[in-house]
Amino acid sequence: MRRGTLFAVVVLVVLSGCTVPGTPGQLDPDRELGSVAGYTADDEFAFGEDATLTEDELEAVTYRSMARIEVLRGLKFERAVDIEVITREEYREQRGEPDEASAFSNEVWRAPFVVDGETDVNDELEVLYGDAVQGYYSSDRIVLVADDVDALRVDRGTLVHELTHALQDQHFGLDREGETIDERRAELGLIEGEANYLPYLYDERCEAEWQCLPDPGPPAELEPGDRPFNLGLFLSIYAPYAEGPAFVSHLHESEGWSAVDRAFDDRPASTSQVIHPERYPDDEPVDIDVPDRSSDAWDPITDDDGEVRTETIGEATLFGTLWANGVVDRPLTKGGSELAPYNYSHPTTDGWAGDTLKVYERTDEVTDENVTAHVWTLAWEDTADAEAFADAYRALLEASGADPVDAGADGDTYRIDDGGFAGASHVLVDDERVTIVGGPSVDALEEIHADVDVDASTDVDTDADASTDVDTDADASADVTASVEATTPATVGLGPAGRQAAS
Repeated sequence: MRRGTLFAVVVLVVLSGCTVPGTPGQLDPDRELGSVAGYTADDEFAFGEDATLTEDELEAVTYRSMARIEVLRGLKFERAVDIEVITREEYREQRGEPDEASAFSNEVWRAPFVVDGETDVNDELEVLYGDAVQGYYSSDRIVLVADDVDALRVDRGTLVHELTHALQDQHFGLDREGETIDERRAELGLIEGEANYLPYLYDERCEAEWQCLPDPGPPAELEPGDRPFNLGLFLSIYAPYAEGPAFVSHLHESEGWSAVDRAFDDRPASTSQVIHPERYPDDEPVDIDVPDRSSDAWDPITDDDGEVRTETIGEATLFGTLWANGVVDRPLTKGGSELAPYNYSHPTTDGWAGDTLKVYERTDEVTDENVTAHVWTLAWEDTADAEAFADAYRALLEASGADPVDAGADGDTYRIDDGGFAGASHVLVDDERVTIVGGPSVDALEEIHADVDVDASTDVDTDADASTDVDTDADASADVTASVEATTPATVGLGPAGRQAAS
């Protein structure tokens, strides 16, 4: 599938000019809900769907959209929102060239077979984001990105999505507290979930009672072999937008908007809670301690304060990599819905209860390059779930070219002789837990995590993974959200407009 199919250009409204008026300012708090700057939710405009909008007409559409969001959400905008249009070239200049990702982050994404050891994760993110961002919100300002400012194409989903972020920011704030990949995805399941759920409710009114701008088409099917960019990374990042709307809908339909309000104070703790809303808020992920059993040759990577860094991958990203690598063999839309067309729930990953990944490094004595490895322990609801995931991970290894070296009672050891994932892995199941040790060679596994029992008659040392420890893939800016054209019922936001995070 070509990029143009996955990120289809949806021609909805042609805008003239490159400047959109509007100065953010306080709105009257005593005004009637659903009445903004003299516009109401039921207003109808004379200009047609194919008309070229003037600046005044776009302003009218924006205020009418704000009024409708107020009616749907039951909250008033406190301030008006400025809208700016920039060119695609200007947006690329804002982003700049990607910095090199840290050794820690590159190894984190290598462990689940998302990004190989020869590729920098920030480069993969640049490919993913560079040409896809449609717009973003930051501090009472929506920026629309156009390939041609004289023929800007915007669909109502983009506008409603970003205006929803403005409303969230004004009432709850968009600061994020999550420290791990999974925690950040879970938080976005709420934030972006609502920003996609409200356009869904908006669309229902358009079909029944409101005059509206045109709507984009239905989502396209996605196949594991379709790789216009890194599919596993995309599915990890996309999880909040796929499963978040159903999560927010569950809260709204169960207890009303007050439940959604409360969720901003008690945000979901894992993507498992977002994928399975019935698990929120009580089913917290398990805390897992990964003991350091490394030899003196290997050191766990630490942060600036000297604390050992750890990461949690989470259920959503696990599903994403298994699906992208063909281990989960079913259509991505099977079991989905109109609200959430891509379904991340699968028996192989549904039993996830927690995981912790620790990254190790050493300097190669011959090449003087930095070599990384990992120890990753995952907790599951029961032993059957643990065995199911271990089987899936073995299949993932074999799909990536791994050959079994040893299949002893203590676990399974595999070796990949060449390619981006070259190295060795050991998979151990112990009751409800699975521990995976990955390193440059079979011999190194025992040095990385003692008590790994391997028996390899031959070994190939594939130490080749080098990167500088420049951590440029930290969490995204708290008050910025971006929209990316994707094959979803509404335009999807994929994080901030600045340097994207490998998170």
